[in-house]
Amino acid sequence: MNDNKTPQPTVPIAFVSTYVPRRCGLATFTSDLAGATAALDSLRCEDEAAPQILAITETGSHYEYGREVVFEMRAVHRTDYRQAADFLNVAPVGVVSVQHEFGIFGGEDGSHVLALLGNLKKPVVTTLHTVLAEPTEGQLRTLREVCQLSAKVVVMSRRASGMLADVYDVPDDKIEMIPHGVPDVPFSDPGFYKDRFQFEGRQVILTFGLLSRNKGIEIPIQAMAEVVAEFPDAIYVVLGATHPDVVRHEGEAYRVSLEQLVTRLGLTDHVVFRKRYASFEVLLHFLLAADYYVTPYRAREQIVSGTLAYALGCGKAVFSTPYRYAEELLADERGVLFDFDDSAMLARELCDLMRDHAKRDQMRKRAYLHGRGMIWPAVAASYRSVCHKAINSFGRLRRRAALRGRHIPQPAVPEVKLDHLRVMTDDTGILQHALYGTPNREHGYCIDDNARALVVLADNWRLMADRDVLGLLQTYLSFVQHAFNESKGRFRNFMSYEREWLESAGSEDSHGRALWALGELVRVAPTDSILALASRLFDDALPATLKFTSPRAWALSLMGIQAYLARFSRAREAHLAAGELTVRLYRQFKKNSGEDWPWPEDIVAYCNARMPQALMLGGEHLGEEGIVATALDSLDWLFELQTVGKPQRLSLIGNEGWLLRGGAKADFDQQPIEAAALIQAAHEAYRITGDRLWVRRMRLCMRWFLGSNDLSQPAYDFQTRGCRDGLHAAGVNQNQGAESTLAYLMTVQSMHLLDREDTLEAITEPAEPAARPDPDAVPAPAE
Repeated sequence: MNDNKTPQPTVPIAFVSTYVPRRCGLATFTSDLAGATAALDSLRCEDEAAPQILAITETGSHYEYGREVVFEMRAVHRTDYRQAADFLNVAPVGVVSVQHEFGIFGGEDGSHVLALLGNLKKPVVTTLHTVLAEPTEGQLRTLREVCQLSAKVVVMSRRASGMLADVYDVPDDKIEMIPHGVPDVPFSDPGFYKDRFQFEGRQVILTFGLLSRNKGIEIPIQAMAEVVAEFPDAIYVVLGATHPDVVRHEGEAYRVSLEQLVTRLGLTDHVVFRKRYASFEVLLHFLLAADYYVTPYRAREQIVSGTLAYALGCGKAVFSTPYRYAEELLADERGVLFDFDDSAMLARELCDLMRDHAKRDQMRKRAYLHGRGMIWPAVAASYRSVCHKAINSFGRLRRRAALRGRHIPQPAVPEVKLDHLRVMTDDTGILQHALYGTPNREHGYCIDDNARALVVLADNWRLMADRDVLGLLQTYLSFVQHAFNESKGRFRNFMSYEREWLESAGSEDSHGRALWALGELVRVAPTDSILALASRLFDDALPATLKFTSPRAWALSLMGIQAYLARFSRAREAHLAAGELTVRLYRQFKKNSGEDWPWPEDIVAYCNARMPQALMLGGEHLGEEGIVATALDSLDWLFELQTVGKPQRLSLIGNEGWLLRGGAKADFDQQPIEAAALIQAAHEAYRITGDRLWVRRMRLCMRWFLGSNDLSQPAYDFQTRGCRDGLHAAGVNQNQGAESTLAYLMTVQSMHLLDREDTLEAITEPAEPAARPDPDAVPAPAE
């Protein structure tokens, strides 16, 4: 730390790092450091004194950076690093501050950064966020070169300083130790903040940060099973989204496993997942509301943790595994260490401190007082001092050779990924079937799947408005248009891979499904041209529906009509057809239903929930509460038939026999399309009734895809982003056809639409204080 109290003159600094709004601890650290440095500079209002950011961006990503970002470097493009050096060499910058992690720079072991450092003609201060005691040969070589090309090297722990000297041969006079920054907050009673999150009367244990498997979150969850036996008021809060890199490689599989562990242990009232990337204000309020903080990380070599630093700076009672940074930061009874992967030891230590509040408060005070030397203004002052030292030593460095040559438990909902949908689609449409994850051309195409794909893309547009999906949407719309046989007023269904229609008209159900898709597209059409074609096709296809005899065809058509009316509420023909089909469907329910069989047919077969869903919509359209009640009763019965176990899971009616009136339901082959129909029907039921029973049932549908089913195996493939074709008695069908993948996408998008509507927000967002500007631009601190 800098003990020099003499004010240092302003040094214009350029920071090379990832940067907000990228979801990355390093990005947040840089934002905080740059902001604190600017706040110190009395001349910061001058452009030449304001910090400048050179942001490193991963392939395929785009961020809406603030004005302080003056240059973007694509991580994998080495030429960008050289251009960045040229840019900095002529910029009004006195020192370049590089935030170093191997993973953010391109090249083997992050070696592309050397193209920047070796061509710079300005002094460099490099902050090392990772220092490995046992690096690979490539890591050793790269980091040694980074240190040689830097005028000063900053580490955040004494142990890292020793490793730099012993392992990387960095001279002692080049190494500076500056702690990780922490917020400047008063020492406070957590009870003052708990009401913001409905935690009154609870003992709150917190972990925050981007989730990945090396974070060891399962250990505190397992410990909670023992803790709550003695302290039933205890609650464990896991705050943070899954790390973006993890999501790209395996989706939400890790969070799903944690959710399932909570359910198995019966801890649904004691473990909270807040699955979002928290703003600084939200994070700070969670920290202030927490009584205890846990970092259960599994990597002993971890040399810094921003989350641990923040917890200590806020005066929390901290429990941690003995990784290197924790051993140093929590020394002198500033916290408690427990063995790696030892949930029993963590439980004992937590219970011990929960019994002894005096001991806990003494520990909190020691942590808080130590953290006063780590507040961001003090850290910024130390960096400013180091920058001056770097300028003074830069002459010696210049003489060296230049370089040669991311409160109620809820299921983890994966991000919406269209990867497999794109794989299954060619320039004709979406292919019906797959061999494992590869399209099977033998069976060609059908309008059923292309219509479902249109429904998925319509919901996707409603959810994200991502113009990248418009090409896919146009492909499916083109297929539907081509499928319409104008002479018959009906849609064809099956087309061979050679683009030959195999029939002049498809089934009534296929026609109804196509009309449903067109209605959904009319509702959200992203362009006028798409709206024009979709509405024209809808109008042409509507008359045939009044001649149908299939209750499912009525239902699917009615769903499309209701979606169409959401856009054109005064369309007379659609309005009349909605009334007619609703009455027909309602009469069919009444005619066939019995006391124990509230169903319009003597068999419960496929896409079952579409019939009560459509009846619900039709009854709402007509303002008939009795019709809506009939639909809700039927849907409730359908869920009861297919909900088993404790904890509850879906056990769908299989298509190997279905369910005949008076008989037993077939256990297999369970189809994903059934779960998709159920979740969308439940979503409508929740919208109409406001009863959160339907939200819980939606979660059951989502969990079915993720492994909470009769086989305890996921139907969703986190690698391909496709969905397997069903559950057989012998196991999961490994083929990932169109219908299954589209069913999964309908399901996951329904959950995201629900979340966007704020119906799954479990904890009230705390009020945002005015202490920090632009809070939405600031994510959680560095890991």
